[in-house]
This record gives sequence, structure tokens and C-alpha cells, in this order.
Amino acid sequence: MVRGDPHAVRAMHLVQLFLPLRDNDGAAFPRTLFDEARAELTEVFGGVTAFVRSPALGAWEDDDGAVQRDEVVLLEVMTAHLDHGWWAHYRWQLEQRFDQDEVLVRAMQVERL
Repeated sequence: MVRGDPHAVRAMHLVQLFLPLRDNDGAAFPRTLFDEARAELTEVFGGVTAFVRSPALGAWEDDDGAVQRDEVVLLEVMTAHLDHGWWAHYRWQLEQRFDQDEVLVRAMQVERL
């Protein structure tokens, strides 16, 4: 049985936020920081997916050429409208909370099937 219009394309944006598990000294961030972000994103976007059981491992080269490593939690939300100003401000808030030079937030266009 086919439900709805099979030709309707529902373009959405998938926004991914990469939050560090530990501060620059290696101490774990309190769980409340992650809970707060999940609650905020759920309130604004109606839901969030958090990948918290198996942290992602990131590696990048810093300005001095040294390889830095980090464990991150990935949060994802889907939205029909991508408000760049809102996301820039929210990324800045996360950078302050997690005491980071940069928190990676990226978006990609996806189709909801």
C-alpha cells in the first residue's frame, strides 16, 4: 500500500553538532551540558538524535602541524528551514559552554523518504 504522494519530495536539512567529551585538560564535561543541549534542540526543532554510547574519534592538524585528537558526541536535528544566524549564535553559545575555540556544526541537504 502506498501512502501519501509518492512523488512529493520533502527536502530537509540535517544539522550535525560535534560536542567534545573532554575539556582541554582531559577532564570529562558534566553530563548536564549535553542534557541541556539536547533539551534546547528538542524544544526548538521538536526532536534530536544523540549518538552518545560510542563517541566518535576526531583528529585534525593544528596550526603548528601537530595532530590533535578528540572524542566527540554527535547530535543531529532535521529542519525544513536553515537559519544561519540562529545556528551561528547557538554555535557561539556552545563554544562558550564547552570552552572551545570552535565547535563544529555542519548542515547538509537531505530528502526525507
